[in-house]
Amino acid sequence: MSSKYGLKELNFESTIGGEGGENNLREVPVIDLSDFDKRREEIKDQLWFAATEIGFFQLVNHGIATDEILTAFDASERFFALEKEQKAKYPLKEGLNAGWEFMAQVRPSTGTADQKESYQVTLPHMDDLWPNQVVVPEFQRIILDFENRAWSLGMSILSCFAEKLGFEPDFFTKAHDRSSPEYQSTLRLLHYLPLGDEAKAEPGLWRAGAHTDFDCLTMVFQKEGQGGLQVCPGKDAMQEGAAQEWTSVIPKDGVITCNIGDMLMRWSDDKLLSTLHRVRMPKPEEPKGPRYSMAFFCQANKDQMIQGPEKKYEPITARDYLLQRINANFSEKK
Repeated sequence: MSSKYGLKELNFESTIGGEGGENNLREVPVIDLSDFDKRREEIKDQLWFAATEIGFFQLVNHGIATDEILTAFDASERFFALEKEQKAKYPLKEGLNAGWEFMAQVRPSTGTADQKESYQVTLPHMDDLWPNQVVVPEFQRIILDFENRAWSLGMSILSCFAEKLGFEPDFFTKAHDRSSPEYQSTLRLLHYLPLGDEAKAEPGLWRAGAHTDFDCLTMVFQKEGQGGLQVCPGKDAMQEGAAQEWTSVIPKDGVITCNIGDMLMRWSDDKLLSTLHRVRMPKPEEPKGPRYSMAFFCQANKDQMIQGPEKKYEPITARDYLLQRINANFSEKK
């Protein structure tokens, strides 16, 4: 395996840019979070099984109303509808995951730019990055409210993993303290570019190239009818020499698709499995219009030290860990 990168996670990612095959017989675990406090032990066991065997799962009855999700989507689409020159007034801040970028992300797996634009919200770094009421009415209020709701849900999920790992229930909540200037969890609004009615996707181009996330937990909100997200579960993805087999995740309004990220995999001494995933280009028979999604990344505060209870890996700060991952994804922009 190549040793181009300083982290084993990135070196692995640099080897998986091929098409692979498709396996749509896999079932995505669906976990019902209703009556969370009363059913906590049952839910905790379901989350642990999904995260240790597969690495991804979907949430229903999670407490974020579908109308609230669609309202956030509407705000996102209104932002992306602005002229490029207007969006360029809110540029991505280097190494801070805050602001707007256009086709700037180059995955180690592909070496080509993702066919998308995105707007990152990381609370301590949002000065001068919010469009005002005239440019996108109510944008800041809607997106901040949604970010808070997503964080709260993420902390509930992570509290279950904390207990299973032998930590206190609020271990990860403290590690993702939203009030701290070291906070670096991110809400990412995404607009995957339309292909054009007669256009064909060029080989080697992806809406998002194959990758694992570098956070603890990712929660993806999709719009019904806008597919393309595919996953390759943790244990299958890591089979050396085996062709990757990808499973499509059908988008449904109100359903949240979750995956474990590399940060939590490392923090769990590799018990919890980071999930390889990608967003493919539309097939010839599929709609070629734009695709929108939103992702909330639970990323531990910069000053947190990442090391599992079994100390399988040397300790590393969340600041250094995240910076290595961000730099690898944006340093090779063409």
